[in-house]
Amino acid sequence: MRVTIFGSGYVGLVTGACLADAGNHVVCVDVDQGKIERLKRGEIPIHEPGLDELIKRNAEAGRIEFTTDAVKGVEHGLFQLIAVGTPPDEDGSADLRYVLSAARTIATHMNRYAVVITKSTVPVGTADKVRAELTKTLAGRGANVEFDVVSNPEFLKEGAAIQDFMKPDRVVVGTDNPRTTELMRALYEPFIRNHDRLIVMDIRSSELTKYAANAMLATKISFMNELSNIAERLGADIEKVRVGIGSDPRIGYSFIYPGTGYGGSCFPKDVQALIRSAHEVGHTPGILDAVESVNNRQKQVLVHKMKRHFADQLKGRTIALWGLAFKPNTDDMREAPARAIIDLLHEAGAKVRAYDPVAGAEARRIYGDRPDFVITKNAYEAADGADALCIVTEWQEFRSPDFDRLKQILKSALIFDGRNLYDPGMVGRFGFTYYAIGRGKAATPN
Repeated sequence: MRVTIFGSGYVGLVTGACLADAGNHVVCVDVDQGKIERLKRGEIPIHEPGLDELIKRNAEAGRIEFTTDAVKGVEHGLFQLIAVGTPPDEDGSADLRYVLSAARTIATHMNRYAVVITKSTVPVGTADKVRAELTKTLAGRGANVEFDVVSNPEFLKEGAAIQDFMKPDRVVVGTDNPRTTELMRALYEPFIRNHDRLIVMDIRSSELTKYAANAMLATKISFMNELSNIAERLGADIEKVRVGIGSDPRIGYSFIYPGTGYGGSCFPKDVQALIRSAHEVGHTPGILDAVESVNNRQKQVLVHKMKRHFADQLKGRTIALWGLAFKPNTDDMREAPARAIIDLLHEAGAKVRAYDPVAGAEARRIYGDRPDFVITKNAYEAADGADALCIVTEWQEFRSPDFDRLKQILKSALIFDGRNLYDPGMVGRFGFTYYAIGRGKAATPN
């Protein structure tokens, strides 16, 4: 198969690398000349486990290439995938300018039948807009070229995206033409050979499926965080509650871990976009409004605990932060809880010493060089001399620290754990005061 992908960001690169690894010839097109040059040198602009090796292997085999030449890309592919960004607009709606620009580019240069696939996460009705843009641009050229538009949303988890693509639990295809169903089946056949995971539906249902999936997962997170706040006030332990309800197969254990709120490039943006879509059709989405409200509030919980502990005297104090990315195995800090925490600490006059295994460079890009924010080389360097330790991301290396060493290097044996990594009783025996999420009163030295 000959595949062209417009957009060499997270979705485009993972999709392109995995399709190339199955033997397809993939051309990735991007308007960012600098990014394309880096990709040609083998420099991958995002952190995703295994992606650099996958791209290197397929580039050396000639199955994936990178270019800014849109004409070459359009001429190359039977499948034209649009995987450009859809950033939130000021009102929370998805900004479709890059999607429609890609559609115009395809129609400007296409001279034979193509399947135009929206891979970006887009609101319901976007495929209709893409089709209209293609039709208008072709008419402007006086060209009569046949095409089909397909919705094929991605369901990739950052940190496990390659596994998700190679062994998908579902491949959703929205189409209004049986011919394209068979073409899409052929494209994905190497990945669904053991079990037919292809789910075919109408285009609008496909577009809504992506938003519905992310909104449902975000709802589980916010619901659990709401419960954690109730549990803390009732003197219950949310971790025991989590195990109790997760054992019910109707609920399950996924996405019911209390913490500091969700972040990343998908959940916040998609919940906002779905809320906006609902308002546009005259519906007030009460649950989704609550999900977003609870999440925004949850990002502030750890700082509120710090303020109470220090009697609102955070000015001049130094807080060690473990974890900057919105979740482990990525360097993505978009909408990350750590950013809200850092901003609140800075507003209170505190300094931050932060460590993250991979997101340090991204944090430097966001915050620049400033005296109240220091990125350290390791976790213990961040904690050295700090008034308290704040855990924000549940990286594996944070799960079993040397508590004796921590106690020696921290000014105060004080931990604010936003991911409930430790047993409160055990931490107390090491002589720490330990604040967690939804686990009753702080554990104290014993």
